Amino acid sequence: MRFARSKRGLRLKTVDSCFQDLKDSRLVEETFTIDEVTEMLDGLQTVVHSEVESELINTAYTNVLLLRQLFSQAEKWYLKLQTDISELENRELLEQVAEFEKAEFTSANKKPSSELIKPKLAPLNEGGSELLNKEITRLQEENEKLKTRLKTIETQATSALDEKSKLEKSLKDLQMIQGDQKTNITKDISELEDTVSALRCQFEKTLNDSTANQKFLEENLVTTKHGLLKVQDQLSTAEKEFEKKFQQTAAYRNMKEILTKKNEQIKDLRRRLSRYEPDD
Repeated sequence: MRFARSKRGLRLKTVDSCFQDLKDSRLVEETFTIDEVTEMLDGLQTVVHSEVESELINTAYTNVLLLRQLFSQAEKWYLKLQTDISELENRELLEQVAEFEKAEFTSANKKPSSELIKPKLAPLNEGGSELLNKEITRLQEENEKLKTRLKTIETQATSALDEKSKLEKSLKDLQMIQGDQKTNITKDISELEDTVSALRCQFEKTLNDSTANQKFLEENLVTTKHGLLKVQDQLSTAEKEFEKKFQQTAAYRNMKEILTKKNEQIKDLRRRLSRYEPDD
């Protein structure tokens, strides 16, 4: 308002100076002809027209620049502005603006009417700052929520990794135990097979000896029977230990079947050996 009033005052002074220049430069004679008066008025009209046109153009351009600033700031903060052109020709509002201007620039001791005092709008920059602060606050709250959620996920992930490590260690330990026990059983079975094979060879050789060695064969047979019984007892003990250790493992049934087959083989071997025992 002050800027517009100042510009308007300068233009009015310019118009006044046009008339004053005409008075000082042309109105020196006491009488003028019609042509002279017409010429002076035409010249004055041209000068005043130019000044008024310049003022109107400047005012329009100034308003455009002001609106451009407002629209730019509104666009920056995603505000939607609406205008009502009909309000620009509302005489009542124009008179209120005139009264406001008059009250604003009168004597400093004269207070403006309470009806003309309107609440001042907050500057757009401050409004934008308020919106920005709200957005920053919202983002900070969201960030805190995300941090809390991330900590929860990290804790869950850490617990899952620890549990996985424990399970992997338990699995490795179980596999090692099963491997060692399987190795021991396999070794015992191999030794038993070697013993049976050696006995078979020995019995075959003994059968080919002469009758003079029959007593030796009988004693050897008795010793062999005791050895077989001892081996069978060891095998039974090993089988019981194996069943006790592996009664909850997946390899239990397989190993039991193997031992059963070996027992059947031993029984078959005993039946074969009984054929060679002397009759009492």
